Amino acid sequence: MTKYIVQGGKPLFGEVEISGAKNAAVAIIPAALMVDGVCRIENLPQISDVTMSLKILENLGAQIRVVNRHTVEIDSTCIRSTRTDYELARKIRASYYLIGALLGRFGHGEVAMPGGCNFGGVRPIDLHVKGFTSLGAKVTVEGGFIRAAADRPRLKGANIYLDVVSVGATMNIMMAAAMAEGNTVIENAAREPHIVDLANFLNSMGANIRGAGTDTIKIRGVDRLRGGSYAIIPDQIEAGTYMAAAAAAGGQILVKNIIPKHMDCITAKLQECGVEVEEHEDTLLVRRNGPLRRANIKTLPYPGFPTDMQPQITTVLSLAQGISLVTESVWSSRYRYVDELRRMGASIQVDDKTAVVEGVDHLVGAPIQASDLRAGAALVIAALAARGQSEISCVHYIERGYENLVEKLR
Repeated sequence: MTKYIVQGGKPLFGEVEISGAKNAAVAIIPAALMVDGVCRIENLPQISDVTMSLKILENLGAQIRVVNRHTVEIDSTCIRSTRTDYELARKIRASYYLIGALLGRFGHGEVAMPGGCNFGGVRPIDLHVKGFTSLGAKVTVEGGFIRAAADRPRLKGANIYLDVVSVGATMNIMMAAAMAEGNTVIENAAREPHIVDLANFLNSMGANIRGAGTDTIKIRGVDRLRGGSYAIIPDQIEAGTYMAAAAAAGGQILVKNIIPKHMDCITAKLQECGVEVEEHEDTLLVRRNGPLRRANIKTLPYPGFPTDMQPQITTVLSLAQGISLVTESVWSSRYRYVDELRRMGASIQVDDKTAVVEGVDHLVGAPIQASDLRAGAALVIAALAARGQSEISCVHYIERGYENLVEKLR
């Protein structure tokens, strides 16, 4: 089993280039199934979730040509199956986007129940099902597969209100509705940057989607999506993770190839903690010289503080002066990494969705284990800041979402 062995206690200096957004890529690749023709996707991150997504499309009959490390061409003209391979699909959470894509283009699809990170709780897809049903599909779960089929050749546009703001449901319904008959309106939609990116991708291929990035998205169904070329946005969470690493370990890093506006919610909290952040056109200079200060964090849908940055910021706060409160309002059971931080000397108490973080003077290296993607990133940050050596196991979780993490940190 691969491990990361980290000699901690050294401040970070240098530059880091941010890769394409994982959360956009894992939706845009399935969306390529809807395109009749060759679709060129650029700025793809080299991560295991992307590799797995491309394998799933190839298994369905798509022709994939790797142009270079970050660019692929996908031709979904001759898809031979709308049923995914069970073992492939269940390895990643984002496989559920295949349902919206297959349903949108073919009117039916069968996808294995998704896997990916286990936060210790259930991540339901009931809002996805509600959306598909509103568009005229019948959805069942049998034998480990989610089966969705329209009762007519094409889905029919509808007004859909999401009871809870859901990124996955917003994106999945948007894909299914892009080729439905008539108009669809998604209300209380999520507003994350990767939702805007998916809408821009679909529009560049001929879809008619307006309002992405607001809480109301309007979609006029089209008959066909044609081939084209599209570049994925930079990864907000990867950038935030390196910013948090500089905050915890100290030093100064230049975070390159970002959209600063996407970083505002993370930048503001780090500045509150005493970290200096200078914004330039497509870079951020992050510097921490003095002690970290306490702060309170509550995760919220965008433009609030992202749940995918909660473990990383909690690690930073574990080294801040005073007592901080972290409230997780998006996913339950996302504090499984806290026990590992305690092994390193952190003082954190969890009560349901709230963590009380009492800052300590320093962390100490220890053998620790990643339990999911962002928890793994948090443990890497802790190991960088800690005195002594840490060994991090189960790093396959980390490699689901971070390209060349070890090389970039070196």
